[in-house]
Amino acid sequence: MSIYDYEVVLADGTKYKLDEYRGKPMVIVNTATKCGFAPQFEALEQIYEEYRGRDLVVLGFPSNQFKQELDDTQEAVESCRTTYGVEFPMHEIRDVNGNDAWPLFQYLATEKPGTLGKDIKWNFTKFLVDRDGNVVKRYAPKTIPDKMKPDIEKVL
Repeated sequence: MSIYDYEVVLADGTKYKLDEYRGKPMVIVNTATKCGFAPQFEALEQIYEEYRGRDLVVLGFPSNQFKQELDDTQEAVESCRTTYGVEFPMHEIRDVNGNDAWPLFQYLATEKPGTLGKDIKWNFTKFLVDRDGNVVKRYAPKTIPDKMKPDIEKVL
């Protein structure tokens, strides 16, 4: 399977396949509004605004896997929008590890394991995908989005 075969669900319940973004680089990130790394939402939004004219897509996937997200998808997304000005696509709340995980995150973690293995270790783990659908890099939660810019420039 390629990344384009995975189906995901937007916060409003709309299902779609990532094939919609074929030919576009993507930053895919698991998020949590109550996490200490939540201020990264602003930086991710800035990257989205800066590079969207060059086809970059930022995709946010809220997860309560680490008990730092609101229970309701709509409330979580509204918090992102009002607190951090997020306009990039946000998806329904779901796990990123284990049996209930998004299959997309199982794929991403297999393609680019972390230093301690495949599991997503914390909120704001970020993945960069090139225009051909290759997962080119995994970033630790503590990596601020601005540090991703040189790699983003390479895939643009």
